[in-house]
Amino acid sequence: MKFWIILIATVVCLSAATIQLYLKDGSFQKVKEYQVVGDRVKYLSAERGEWEEIPKELIDLEKTEGIVKATQQADAENTKADLDEKKAESDARREIRSLPAEPGVYYVDPTGKIVPLKLAESKMVTNKRRSLLAALSPIPVFAGKATVEIDGTSSKFTISEDRPNFYFRLAKEERMELVRLKPNTKKVGRVVQSLDIVPVVKEILTTMEIVETFRRQVGEGLYKVWPTESAEAGEYALVEFTEGKTSPLIYDFSRK
Repeated sequence: MKFWIILIATVVCLSAATIQLYLKDGSFQKVKEYQVVGDRVKYLSAERGEWEEIPKELIDLEKTEGIVKATQQADAENTKADLDEKKAESDARREIRSLPAEPGVYYVDPTGKIVPLKLAESKMVTNKRRSLLAALSPIPVFAGKATVEIDGTSSKFTISEDRPNFYFRLAKEERMELVRLKPNTKKVGRVVQSLDIVPVVKEILTTMEIVETFRRQVGEGLYKVWPTESAEAGEYALVEFTEGKTSPLIYDFSRK
C-alpha cells in the first residue's frame, strides 16, 4: 500500500506530450511519463516506447520538475486565453445580432444593453456680415461662412464612461467621425461643423473638432467605434457626412 501511495504521488504525466527528463551531466531523455520510485526513476521512453529506469542520483529532478511545472502553467494560461477569446468572439456575435437593422448609432452600456441614440435635428446658420459683404462686392471675392448646429446646450442622452463603445450602422457609404461639440456664439446651441464656402467655385470646406477613435468593421456598413483615449466631460456627437455637403446625420450625447 505504501508503495502505491508513493507511486501515485510521484507520477508526472503531461497527457501524450513529450517532456525532457534532465540528467545532471547536462543531457536529457525524451519521455512521455516518469515516476520516482525509491532510489530509481522509471520513465516511458518517447523514442523506444518502453519503460526504462535510471538511478535517481543521476537525474536533475529540480530542473526537470521546474520545467514541467512551467510548461503546465503555460499550457493552462494558453488554454484559458483561447477560451476567453472564444467567449469574447461569441459575445460579440451575439451583440451584433441584437442590433437593429436600421441605420443609426447604438450605444453599448456597461451591462451590455444596446441603446439607440436619437438623430438630432440640425440647422445651418450663416454669417450675416459675410453675406452682406459678398452682396456689396462687385465680384465674388469673399468666402461665405456658416455653421451646422443643433439646439440646446446639452444632450438629453448622457453617459458616464470615459471610453464608451458604439456601433455605427451607416445609411450609405460616407465618412463617420466622433466630434466634440462647442457652444455657439449665443450659447443657446451646439456647433457640430464650421463651413467655409469658397467663392466662385462654391466649394465647401468643413471643419470639426474630431476625437480620435478606434473602429472595427463588423458587418456590411456596420462599425464598432470607441475613443482611443479617455473622453473628457463635455458634449459630443457621432456624425455621418460627405465632404462638401451640408446635410450630416448627427447623433449627440453628453459625457458627464
